[in-house]
Amino acid sequence: MHNKSIFTRSMRPKGSTLLYHIGALVAVTAWGIAFINTKILLQYGLSAVEVYIYRFIIAYLCVFLMCPRPFFSNSWSDEFKFLLCGICGNSIYFIAENTAVNYTLVTNVSLIVTTSPLITAMLIGLIYKSERPNRGFMTGSVLAFMGVACVIFNSSFVVNVKPFGDMLALLSAVCWAVYSILLRPLNAVYSVWFVTRKTFFYGLLTSIPFLAVEPHIVSWNVLMQPAVWGNLCFLGLLCSLLAYVLWAQAVKGLGVMKSGNYLYVSPIVTLVASAVFLDETVSIVGYIGCAMILIGVILSEKLGSKLRN
Repeated sequence: MHNKSIFTRSMRPKGSTLLYHIGALVAVTAWGIAFINTKILLQYGLSAVEVYIYRFIIAYLCVFLMCPRPFFSNSWSDEFKFLLCGICGNSIYFIAENTAVNYTLVTNVSLIVTTSPLITAMLIGLIYKSERPNRGFMTGSVLAFMGVACVIFNSSFVVNVKPFGDMLALLSAVCWAVYSILLRPLNAVYSVWFVTRKTFFYGLLTSIPFLAVEPHIVSWNVLMQPAVWGNLCFLGLLCSLLAYVLWAQAVKGLGVMKSGNYLYVSPIVTLVASAVFLDETVSIVGYIGCAMILIGVILSEKLGSKLRN
């Protein structure tokens, strides 16, 4: 059937892993900068829902051209899993994340979302007994979550920043963790392009109800401003389409844990970009939280090496 060729994994020479490393680095760099693009679009009057819908319409149209068939998956069970992927990995994840940057620093959002690999591993440990995290991994996780608490506490020292935004960022991290778990069995059967297309489709479909909550639609004159359509194209083509495909390929080529290490580069990219483009500052508590998160996730990877990909 259609789950041969592009739907199956293939053996690759060791030398080719360099391309997966480069792809993963490009993806997380794009995601780190994406927080800045989102913040700029919000400042132009677009709502969080609008930013999400516009960027993923662009991405979906492009991925549909690359992979128009087959339209349905192998079973209704898989179709339901793709629906959940669209909700957790797209609509709720991005709308919560986009809303978060309206209430807190983009560096806060980037750092908190970075905890998603840790949440993923802990959820996998709860679901699969054979993959429960060891003590070393849990030590790093606890340290990282203490760092998250410091980052959230940092908000109280910054004018016009509310912890509500940090909590939305944490919701995004949990959603991405659930999405990663749902994706495991699907990645083994379907191609990267098919998985990406189905996830984008259901993400857009499930985002429609949010328009009723946030019905504001920005004017056409605003959308035609170079800064607006330029940032939307960057988000749609690079941060959504290209980054998702590169990341999925990196996960298949390097494994979940090894590719996950690159996610920790994203906050550093965001920190530098926000300082350059948004003139944002972080208190000493925020810097301590940043260090604790990065140290925690590194310890989790090193001490938790017995976890299987």
